[in-house]
Amino acid sequence: MDNGSDDRIQVAIAILYRENRFLMQLRDNDPRIVHPGCWGFFGGHIEPGESSEVAVVRELIEEIGYTMPSVTRFKDYADEKVIRHVFHAPLTVGLEKLVLMEGWDLGLLSRDDIVRGECFSDRANQVRPMGATHQQILLDFIEANGSING
Repeated sequence: MDNGSDDRIQVAIAILYRENRFLMQLRDNDPRIVHPGCWGFFGGHIEPGESSEVAVVRELIEEIGYTMPSVTRFKDYADEKVIRHVFHAPLTVGLEKLVLMEGWDLGLLSRDDIVRGECFSDRANQVRPMGATHQQILLDFIEANGSING
């Protein structure tokens, strides 16, 4: 694992982009999970002995059946409870090729959606908020990378 002696939860998450839009998961509306009913990244917990790079690839296959064309680290975000290892890559297939196996919905969010911190979900049939941490990570990514056409 990336920080073997650190007892904080470690997760690997992916910023996937296509034509200046960003793939996000609408998390299940389950009060027992973090950010229920909010838009967030695909990804998840790093297993014992697993690198963050391997974890993000595994999580994307498990959650949407997608294999990243490359695994490029953006940045790590840490707080008192969680270390988020953030990776990015272009989304090289259309949404119709993805199989949502975890979450309520998925969608490609625009910069305007991200700045507003909310987006309409067809499946929920309502506007749902973004998780605040995920919104900040995407705003940082956009500022650091400018136009992303993936």
